[in-house]
Amino acid sequence: MTFTVDDLVALGRVTSVAESPDGSWLAVEVQRVSAAGGRYRSAVWRLDPDSGAATPLLDDACTYRAPQFRSDGALGVLSNRPTEGDPDEEPASDARTQVWVLAPGATAPQPRTDEPLGVNSFAFPRQGDDDVLVLLANVLPDIPHDEQRATAKDRKKHGPSALHYTRGPVRHWDHWLAEAAPHLIAWGPGDARTDLTPTADREHRNSTWELSPDGRTVAISRGRPGPLRLDEHDIVTIDVQTGEHRIVFTAPGAAAGEARWSADGARLLFTRIIWDERKPIRNRLFTVERDGTDLQELAADWIGWGGPVGWSPSGDEAIVTASIGGRTGVYAIDRATDAVRLLNPPRSGSHSAVVCGPHRIVGVHSSMEEAPEVFVTGYTQGPTTRVSALSGSSREGIAALADIQEHSVPGAHGDPVQYWLLVPPGPGPHPVVHWIHGGPVSAWDDAWHWRWNPSVLLARGYAISMPNPRGSLGFGDEFVHAVWGNRWGAECFDDVMAVVEAVSTDPRIDETRMAAMGGSFGGFMTNWMGVNSARFKCLVTHASVFDMTRFQGVTDTPPFWRLQLGADPVSAPGEFTRYSPHTRMHRWSAPTLITHGERDFRVPVGEGLALFEALQGLGIHSELMVFPDENHWILKPRNVVAWYERVLTFLDQHLSA
Repeated sequence: MTFTVDDLVALGRVTSVAESPDGSWLAVEVQRVSAAGGRYRSAVWRLDPDSGAATPLLDDACTYRAPQFRSDGALGVLSNRPTEGDPDEEPASDARTQVWVLAPGATAPQPRTDEPLGVNSFAFPRQGDDDVLVLLANVLPDIPHDEQRATAKDRKKHGPSALHYTRGPVRHWDHWLAEAAPHLIAWGPGDARTDLTPTADREHRNSTWELSPDGRTVAISRGRPGPLRLDEHDIVTIDVQTGEHRIVFTAPGAAAGEARWSADGARLLFTRIIWDERKPIRNRLFTVERDGTDLQELAADWIGWGGPVGWSPSGDEAIVTASIGGRTGVYAIDRATDAVRLLNPPRSGSHSAVVCGPHRIVGVHSSMEEAPEVFVTGYTQGPTTRVSALSGSSREGIAALADIQEHSVPGAHGDPVQYWLLVPPGPGPHPVVHWIHGGPVSAWDDAWHWRWNPSVLLARGYAISMPNPRGSLGFGDEFVHAVWGNRWGAECFDDVMAVVEAVSTDPRIDETRMAAMGGSFGGFMTNWMGVNSARFKCLVTHASVFDMTRFQGVTDTPPFWRLQLGADPVSAPGEFTRYSPHTRMHRWSAPTLITHGERDFRVPVGEGLALFEALQGLGIHSELMVFPDENHWILKPRNVVAWYERVLTFLDQHLSA
């Protein structure tokens, strides 16, 4: 079987799922390439959770995303569908996303909101008044509500365009922090509109929030400046009717987020980390009563860095996801005993976009050989059941591309390092690409990856090694924290090289034809391998850190970078740059492909340009591929095709027999 990047782009992307109040059907968001081929559009499908039968509900003439239900069975979505004129008209480029509602039995959705600057997210109560809606929307400061749209349009066309800041951060991922700030807005009953956070500026720019089941209270993380110049976050509840604010969790140095209400609205589940110069961060789970009492940490000794999903119907167990041992599973934590149990069986791929529905847990399941599809599972037992075929992929076809094996090898200090080895069919020996994940606090899970998809390379005849070195989640806190304090190039590098050596002894692998590749932190590690090893015939480095000192001042999160490295580039420049690739360029010899998005503010494009210039100056074969309209990731369909084609051409050129 062949599997090209065109095949990858053409697959449907199952991204989110919602369960109807009566449990009879699921609303599923699926992204597909538009007819023109230049972008993805989201449609919503109706899926029977028992039979897997799926029918289109809201097509992709416009974008319909983030489905969720009202208690009466009506379906709400975010859409850029025109609110006036021909409903089939192509949406204008400046269309503002609004909440639309498809009533039970209706054939077309109706607009529910008309926010001047559009809607970011929304929620209905699970019980109670169906006329109540809460949303997060951007609002220009000091501009009357009825003048917001015209003012924004005038400023976009005529200016001024100046942005003024008195403290950082000033950028986030791919955009400058705009003057307009996110506000929580309550709609209803009727067309009543109440701004619940009328003076908000920075407080909710990176917040998560959830509406209580009865629709009376919002729980939201609220940012405030911290002494390390990193925002700390409290958990605040806001009464939807009165606007009263109550802090239910706060602590020095704490950043709390992802609060989830229990079914009875009595308590909240949330995550918390502590910013501390003396020790690494640690993601922890807490519960608290809605009045701020009875703060309780859950499963303090568990190795999982849990992502809150919700609660069991009884409220006795918290439901979370966590990456452990190379798989992201769904777990239940007993509130009374801290006992942790896996709700889906082991060795079953990975789960994402998980939601606690009224009757079952639903979400998205995938593996390295299975594109994402809808899954359902019970609150008390597995197994996970995949119920959809909306991606259009064939598990058997993808599985035929490779023998996928999980291995472990002694790394630094003899500690075990897990890695995946994917080998295409045929006698070999095969050239191999060592693919390093980003983060570094992340992991290669047994999961489908749209951005870094090994199947495209496997179909071309390349074996793929995917190591989980120090910094990777799911192998214990000490393993994660080993990259803290400016140790990116220490034990983590030793772990990666231990995997390289182990793979090179496999008779199916040609150790004379090896490449290394990675993005973000994986790009840094690729660069570090370039200046510390001559084992690789070529390197592919994307959105990579090259000069740590220069990077400190231009990334969108300078205080966090400084905290992670535990040093100051001004007072301790030698300590700061001890693992900076730019200091060892005289040792680099491998041909290198550098790719970067110009709108990347996490790792700005200057890092790629500086690396390219250094290699050119040394006379080393080097290529630069820049995407002016992309950010930290390459996302647009035609750009994805161009990226993979260039990478494959480069690998073919340097790894051919």
